[in-house]
Amino acid sequence: LGRARAAAATKVPGTFEVPGTWITRSARRLGHPETTERERLMPPRILTFVQDHFYHLYNRGAGRQPIFREADNYLFFLRRLKQYARDLNVTVIAYCLMPNHYHLLVRQDGVEPAGLLPQRCSNSYAKAFNKRYERSGALFEDRYQALAVDSEAYLLHLCRYIHANPVRHGLAAQLEEWPYSNYPEWLGLRDGTLVDRGFVQTHFQTVANYGQFAWSYALGQSELPAELSAYLRSLDE
Repeated sequence: LGRARAAAATKVPGTFEVPGTWITRSARRLGHPETTERERLMPPRILTFVQDHFYHLYNRGAGRQPIFREADNYLFFLRRLKQYARDLNVTVIAYCLMPNHYHLLVRQDGVEPAGLLPQRCSNSYAKAFNKRYERSGALFEDRYQALAVDSEAYLLHLCRYIHANPVRHGLAAQLEEWPYSNYPEWLGLRDGTLVDRGFVQTHFQTVANYGQFAWSYALGQSELPAELSAYLRSLDE
């Protein structure tokens, strides 16, 4: 998405604007009941990160090239994700690392903006990747993209969209087979720490309920809300 001059915004306690994080205003308010058609057509502006809010964070390889070539690459990124999430007081709700892109769904628990998480992870990872493979230049296509999730329904749909990525892209036959998402942690199949099990219980009561919810989308038996689906398709443009 193109860069544009930021509109003036009133600052409130616990909010931050991160330079270099640009999305459409309509995406920033996706799921908000007061979003208007005029807002959907407004130029891009800086996203404001707010404590206790949820965000979808995304980036992909430059020219759609792979950003993960082998298992060690994925594991290095996950170590950085765990480290910076802890440092920034950000909870990772759902994640999935794919060969040429990644999705994170996070909650900003502290005062540090959640947008620093993909910045630090990507910067550290790109430096290590370039050194390992003796390459230079940009690894990632552009600035990461971010979406503030204002609707609980969209929040839950994003969880299953993220976890269903490997099956929908033909990389795994079963959701739990893909080792680079936290779907196994959601179902209690793996003892990882990048998960909020309280979130799972609060919103789905049981892991079986979530498994059925995620699988119905992975198998094409149910769809995402239209506005959310349009936003996700725009990431692939």
